[in-house]
Amino acid sequence: MTIKEFARLCGCNPQTLRYYDRMGLLKPVKVDKWSGYRFYDEQQALLFVKIRNLQTAGFTIEEIKGLLNADNDVIYEAFSAKINELEQRLQKTREIRESYRHEITQMNEKLEVLRNNMMTQMKEFDRVREFGIDKDTYDQILSNINGFFEDMISRNDDSDYEYSDYPDGDYSQEEEEYLDFLNDPEYEVVYEKHGWQYVREFYPEFSALEDGKEYALLFKLIPEKTANPAFATTMLGMLLMNNTSAKRKLGCNVTSSPDDQNHFWLLKRK
Repeated sequence: MTIKEFARLCGCNPQTLRYYDRMGLLKPVKVDKWSGYRFYDEQQALLFVKIRNLQTAGFTIEEIKGLLNADNDVIYEAFSAKINELEQRLQKTREIRESYRHEITQMNEKLEVLRNNMMTQMKEFDRVREFGIDKDTYDQILSNINGFFEDMISRNDDSDYEYSDYPDGDYSQEEEEYLDFLNDPEYEVVYEKHGWQYVREFYPEFSALEDGKEYALLFKLIPEKTANPAFATTMLGMLLMNNTSAKRKLGCNVTSSPDDQNHFWLLKRK
């Protein structure tokens, strides 16, 4: 019978039969070499039933191929094994669902602790001596940081360390593992300062950043400055607030000074 007749017998469409043919599951008994028409034997309908049920039950193409010549007892055993596999998967999914709830609760607690620690460190930081910024500017930085944590907690996600929703702009700050920017050929030094005491001494000299560029800030600091993470956070917050016209990507690495002096480099990706 033709493919259309065989499709009507099986209760499917010809496309399904062509797919089974391509997959090597159900080949027609004859293909006319001139017209390309496929012809099937009525007995192949039993093989179609086997294939369709195995496929519906979730067996892979390769698994189905291994069962094409099996008798019904073997097929029943295969169904039983598949049922057992699916029950185990279902149980595992239930366990993951419960652990997910627990992990989300734990992560929210960790984020809350992290936020409290950061805000405490920021409030204790001597912003005036180091950066020379006024209270209103610093309060805005604190508000942005707090908003960042609120956003993470609401998304239940700490995978990205981003500052966003700055006034009149869209910016991000990513926390990265230490990278040797000075020896990275993809970066060029656009500003550097050495032997300084406070950032306020030279901040205006490098604070203007180009639109749409990727920058890296590298500090090599004396111990009293590296001890407080509020240093780098405030530095980035100031830059983001000072450049509000376009999106920029900022990375910041802080490490110990090799010679008891403070060093700073601003690098830009070429």
